[in-house]
Amino acid sequence: MLGLESPWTVARVDLGVTEQRVDVWAEHGDGHRWPCPECGTALPLDDHAEERAWRHLDTCQFLTYLHARPPRVRCPDHGVRQVRLPWAEPHARFTALFERLAIDVLKETDVRGATRILRISWDEAWHLMERAVRRGRQAKVARVPARLGVDEKAAATGQQYVTIVCDVDEGTVEYIADDRKQRSLDGYVTQWSEAERTGMAAIAMDMWEPYMQSVLAHVPGGAGKIVFDKFHIMSHVGKAVDTVRTQEHRALRDEGDESLTGTKYLWLYRAQNVPDKHEARVAGLLQRPLQTARAWMIKETLSEIWGDQRVGWARVFWRRWYFWATHSRLVRIIKAAKTIQRHLPNVLTSFTHRITNAVAEGLNSKIQTIKKMAYGFRNREHFKTAIFFHCGGLQLYPATH
Repeated sequence: MLGLESPWTVARVDLGVTEQRVDVWAEHGDGHRWPCPECGTALPLDDHAEERAWRHLDTCQFLTYLHARPPRVRCPDHGVRQVRLPWAEPHARFTALFERLAIDVLKETDVRGATRILRISWDEAWHLMERAVRRGRQAKVARVPARLGVDEKAAATGQQYVTIVCDVDEGTVEYIADDRKQRSLDGYVTQWSEAERTGMAAIAMDMWEPYMQSVLAHVPGGAGKIVFDKFHIMSHVGKAVDTVRTQEHRALRDEGDESLTGTKYLWLYRAQNVPDKHEARVAGLLQRPLQTARAWMIKETLSEIWGDQRVGWARVFWRRWYFWATHSRLVRIIKAAKTIQRHLPNVLTSFTHRITNAVAEGLNSKIQTIKKMAYGFRNREHFKTAIFFHCGGLQLYPATH
């Protein structure tokens, strides 16, 4: 049950029924030579460290603790070192088997729930998660992803953000930095050599100037590698539609017309995704001379640009759509169209790289779920740890017997 290996044996067991606790003491035989944890040289025992205790898997629902005095050796090259123990990693408070269980539980529930199931403290749960993330990141082979996604995520209220870089092909978070400034992305890009940065083939992002400047400054050929993906473009125009709706709804309501009441989320649907229960109402609204309906049709038509297979046809489509949008007499739609026009070259790069930020947005959704489960994060480092734990694609488990 303990996973002890020679020369370790169980020396004593104390069963506390009242306390619902089992304490086990492990000892080793004489004459054993121990490997130096630094170089592996087999050395005789020098002395022992003070007795320590490690939380182990429960025994019949009794809390179980393993006690031992870790042996130490005196290495000619590295001095006095505590030897590695077969049941726990260095500086751990728990056995490796318990850590594996805790990681499984933390994957399935929030930290508070894990503390109740595992009967550990809040700090101990975070300690386990931080150790798992540190272990996984140290074991991960460093490589430059060919296709990257860059996005920001609100870390807390008050315009506090973190920048998240993900590997589009693997669907994993690779890097997290504070804020959403140029230096936030610089920290990731500049850790690689110029030759390695050349291997960055495409970088999907929204139209956020600091991220663009970072890529242009540090990635060779960066101007042709930035891709403003469909999701962010459509989201940008969608916000313009919602502004048109808000303004028109206010004007109609002053006249006693409540036709746009409760329609905010109807205009977020794509035409082909309108639920059956809302189809009749949407069809009725589209028949009326509403500015919101016209703005929505302009937005919906824009999505067809990505249906073209060749960039030449996309340019033709864009010119027609841009003329329509800028002559719509809808101020917010005109502003959105002009914003996209300024960034059009990096909208059309999607026809070269065929990359979107869908993976980053999917991870964003998962991160939002993590935030909800934790009821927010007052500690930003905890937030980063949780993101890497759940979205980093890391090997989190310690080695066991």
